[in-house]
Amino acid sequence: MAGILYVTGTPIGNLSDLSPRAAQVLGEVDFIAAEDTRVTLKLLNHLGIKKPMVSYFEHNKRERGEIICARIEQGETCAIVTDAGMPCVSDPGEDLVRLCAERGIQTVVVPGPSAVIAALAVSGLPTGRFTFEGFLSVNKKSRSAHLQSLVRERRTMIFYEAPHKLPATLRDLYAAFGDRRLSIVRELTKVHEEVIRTTTRQAAATLADGSVRGEIVLVLEGAPEEPEQEACTLADAVALARQLTENGKKATDAAKEAAAATGFKKNEIYKELMA
Repeated sequence: MAGILYVTGTPIGNLSDLSPRAAQVLGEVDFIAAEDTRVTLKLLNHLGIKKPMVSYFEHNKRERGEIICARIEQGETCAIVTDAGMPCVSDPGEDLVRLCAERGIQTVVVPGPSAVIAALAVSGLPTGRFTFEGFLSVNKKSRSAHLQSLVRERRTMIFYEAPHKLPATLRDLYAAFGDRRLSIVRELTKVHEEVIRTTTRQAAATLADGSVRGEIVLVLEGAPEEPEQEACTLADAVALARQLTENGKKATDAAKEAAAATGFKKNEIYKELMA
């Protein structure tokens, strides 16, 4: 009988945030697949748990994924964990869950802390609709294309960023989006947790000096609602055509241009124009 893969959330900073259920699962599974076994070992030592571990990260996920799935298919149970937070969110665990789905292996989620949701909750920005954009590419062309694709995004946007790349990112956000509200959430649940509520302009001017350190989540205000344009009426279309004829256009040409500008049919504009 096949075993089970438990997608297990772990604390993003404060070890007290680990749920009793997650602790129970870590203590009962046959083995643990960890992004960094050294990080996970600290958590297990805190819990007083000794458990076999398999390293599973971006550069070995193909090979290790097959090995992990084979063990589960033979009846073992496995917990997949990341260094912090929920596996599979900007994390190679996504690939393991996909592999399990393809092979019909049962997957159970054990929810835990998420830096995305925690940062959004304290950002002070709208939370009803949001989009998680992960890490921006270090490739300038890909990075620029990613940001440009979001310029008209009206939902609150959430990004992960490394401290050494933050200065460039703050400047890029201001260049791409203009001046918008921005919350820089750092060191979530840790001793030096901080929420910096600012704007892209202010951040690019005063915080792009490398002074902001730690694990960082950026929460950016979405694009403002565009004002609704008043609907054009047939009378408006006819008035436009009439103005064009007064400027020397033939009636048929004026009706054609007015139709292209307003969406009304050329024939109905021409009919009213000649009435």
